Amino acid sequence: MHSTLVGTAPAVPAAAGAIAEPAPPVPPAAPVPVPPAAPAPTLAELRAELARRKEAAVQGPDPAATERQHAKGKLTARERIGLLLDKDSFTEIEGLRRHRATGFGMEAKKPYTDGVVTGWGTVHGRTVFVYAHDFRIFGGALGEAHAAKIHKLMDLALAAGAPLVSLNDGAGARIQEGVTALAGYGGIFQRNTRASGVIPQISVMLGPCAGGAAYSPALTDFVFMVRGTSQMFLTGPDVVKTVTGEEVSHDGLGGADVHAATSGVATFAYDDEETCLEEVRFLLSLLPSNNRELPPAAAGGDRAERRTESLASLVPLSGKDSYDMRAVLEEIVDDGDYFEVHPAWATNVVCALARLDGQVVGIVANQPRAMAGALDISASEKAARFVQFCDAFNIALITLVDVPGFLPGVDQEHGGIIRHGAKLLYAYCNATVPRISLILRKAYGGAYIVMDSQSIGADLTYAWPSNEIAVMGAEGAANVVFRREINASEDPGATRARKVEEYKAELMHPYYAAERGLVDDVIDPAETRGVLIRSLAMLRFKHADLPSRKHGNPPA
Repeated sequence: MHSTLVGTAPAVPAAAGAIAEPAPPVPPAAPVPVPPAAPAPTLAELRAELARRKEAAVQGPDPAATERQHAKGKLTARERIGLLLDKDSFTEIEGLRRHRATGFGMEAKKPYTDGVVTGWGTVHGRTVFVYAHDFRIFGGALGEAHAAKIHKLMDLALAAGAPLVSLNDGAGARIQEGVTALAGYGGIFQRNTRASGVIPQISVMLGPCAGGAAYSPALTDFVFMVRGTSQMFLTGPDVVKTVTGEEVSHDGLGGADVHAATSGVATFAYDDEETCLEEVRFLLSLLPSNNRELPPAAAGGDRAERRTESLASLVPLSGKDSYDMRAVLEEIVDDGDYFEVHPAWATNVVCALARLDGQVVGIVANQPRAMAGALDISASEKAARFVQFCDAFNIALITLVDVPGFLPGVDQEHGGIIRHGAKLLYAYCNATVPRISLILRKAYGGAYIVMDSQSIGADLTYAWPSNEIAVMGAEGAANVVFRREINASEDPGATRARKVEEYKAELMHPYYAAERGLVDDVIDPAETRGVLIRSLAMLRFKHADLPSRKHGNPPA
């Protein structure tokens, strides 16, 4: 028996042969209106858009930022590049790059260039790569994209074998991007090190450079600074005051004169950016593009065989009398023109680039006007680094010797004069470029050996007839050698004076070293320029192999 649900009508079967009625038709959907296709941009419009974006990259996001930069007495990044490079020679790369950081409002601030202008151009017709921090954008602070642009430029410079110049004016790492900014600095430092001794690297400080950012300039070959606007330090004045209680200004802590005269971090210091950048151009004119080339020669009007008669009167015969070694350089080199390196630091030694018969040479010379020309810690470091630079870039070395010895004193000994002096010794012994030394007057003790003596590998050694090559000065030597005789004498003073003259006559006359082959020739001071030029011509294509090794381990 079947039950039926209440309220449900039973199904009525269709009659046999009946045809079901079709479902009513569904009305078609109303057509969706399609907007008319936008016309494709014309080439003229595309070019206009490109021009607009490039102009935005040049002008920066804030027109007032340029005015603020000028108000500080500073040029903009592009103005600086314009002064450094030959006119209209700059080619920019990645000018339209932007950062991709988010957070801290960064997504709303994405200016072109990301705060650094990168590219290449020419200086005196030769290719030079350059990057310049743009302080108008994020204060020139380095972020991920900013660093990537610099990395690429450095790689290009190394691959092309051309000098790299950095125009520094930045606030350090971009805090909003965190550790990616720090990693960017690491990539720069690695490339600085890889390029060292391969291409010339020049850092120009045109604004602040604090914290880890200061290490890149320290790794490069030369550092230029501008007084009043550029500073370098690892920890700023506020941190110094907090930690040590010392109060110091930004310039007093890390200004141009501090680093040029006291720390030795800055190679050069100038009063304005225009002069600074012009001197960078001049330095580049003296350097090869890379370590596979010789420095560029330049024809001048100075005769190779010009006699240097005035040298005899410039250098006093008495070792107790002072004189300015710079005057000797002016008389010897082409047209009296030389470019001194570190002129304000460690002034007891002069290091300079100059030309002799148009060929670039590096000159290391004792300066009797400062500490009597004795070598100390700073002078040893200064000369050692200069010798290493010249050797790396195929620049022949001339050493002018007038040295009474190493500077004595507790501070020097406790400060490590032994290992610092060894740096200069190591640099000369390791150098394979042409090396010529000339002894003008005094050459005493270990300092004589260190100043590129023949015994450590100088190719040619000359001396003037006024030279005194000895273990020490005659007075000191007599006191040691004849001590008993002097003490036993009825007139010790007269005996000492007589013994001093005996020692000079026996061991310190000008020809003692020549007779023993320790100098190649004793020359007339008036013939100095001609002798040096002929010797350099003979050695121009000198080749010397170093031992097979990964690298040496120079004194720390």
